[in-house]
Amino acid sequence: MPYCDVGTRESSVAAFNAVAPADAPLNNDVKIFYRTYGHGPTKVLLIIGLASTHDGWGPQVKALTGTTVPNEDDDVWTGDGNGSGIEVCVFDNRGVGQSSVPVQKSEYSTKIMAKDAIALLDHLGWKKAHVFAHSMGAMIACKVAAMVPDRVLSLALLNVTGGGFQCFPKFDRQTFSVAYRFLKAKTAEERAAVDLDTHYSQEYLEEYVGADKRRSILYQQYVKGISTTGMQSNYGFDGQLNACWTHKMTQTEIEVIKSSGFLVSVIHGRHDIIAQIYYARRLAERLHPVARMVDLHGGHLVSHERPEEVNQALFDLIKASEVKMSPHDWTNLPKKQSWWKEKRVLIRANTQAGSNVSFKCYVLEKLHLCLLYFIGLLVLAFEYARKLLRNLKPVRLGGSPSLIGSQ
Repeated sequence: MPYCDVGTRESSVAAFNAVAPADAPLNNDVKIFYRTYGHGPTKVLLIIGLASTHDGWGPQVKALTGTTVPNEDDDVWTGDGNGSGIEVCVFDNRGVGQSSVPVQKSEYSTKIMAKDAIALLDHLGWKKAHVFAHSMGAMIACKVAAMVPDRVLSLALLNVTGGGFQCFPKFDRQTFSVAYRFLKAKTAEERAAVDLDTHYSQEYLEEYVGADKRRSILYQQYVKGISTTGMQSNYGFDGQLNACWTHKMTQTEIEVIKSSGFLVSVIHGRHDIIAQIYYARRLAERLHPVARMVDLHGGHLVSHERPEEVNQALFDLIKASEVKMSPHDWTNLPKKQSWWKEKRVLIRANTQAGSNVSFKCYVLEKLHLCLLYFIGLLVLAFEYARKLLRNLKPVRLGGSPSLIGSQ
């Protein structure tokens, strides 16, 4: 099995020390499981999201390379003779699948996991690559692009947010039901059922494929997949969730990406209940003019729900990068104005039209963000309290029992 030992390689650390400060721990004793598919001079690194393994990229691997057979098992390829083609690398992030599972939350952050990805590029001998990523993987990809921009040919961010409180899903009955069922899921069957509602739009799940609903077909596939790979460990899930919660792109990092010369595609399912499209669009606007927004009819796993459209968007990005398309020709986003100017124009327009509906929506939106922020603080406080209680152990002193806190 192919592994990259990120604890023993010098993975371009000096190249990004200015962007990744010393507070990011080194990648010690961690092995990353990976696979490569296809052959050719064009290299594509695919970074998967939270609680998912490399298998989640199946539709994109097939479209980009034309094969589903890993290179390690392919002993018949002799080259296409013209030096064209795409080679893809997929891998399991630390904390999931066949990669190492560190037990400390401090060993998970998008910076640390970006270092894993960069170490993998070194291991493969890839000087440059297109970096395509989904959800948490897209957060990791943003850090990769800010750390080593000279090694990124293009950047595709699928169903991404800016991290932190932006990771909170929509507040509605369906989402609360999904979250409750996810926390209670203990078996492959329970996890598969909730994963379907998390990954896909309800419309897609209720479609018939022959005599059966798509939900029934996918359910059997998910149960088989989870039974094969096993449920993700608590250490891995908590660590990856911590990476999402602590993720943030500074303005300095955004400016590094914008000034590095590669194009960005932000691809999102408009019915995503996990990563709200509002935040993806806001990230795309921060990356103007190098970013294009691709809004598709789908859920969180839009790469599976709308594979043809997603794959076309990825091919468009590769082609635009190869012909060195101008960012102003690439972007479909309006020129970004200052925050106050945008709101002043909005208020003036509403006043002239005799309506304040949009302004009310704006105020409600800001109140919603404040509510998310305070809920986030409560969740964080609850997590620290739970950790403190877990560390309290009974100790017997002088024949009488008492409780003291142990560190």
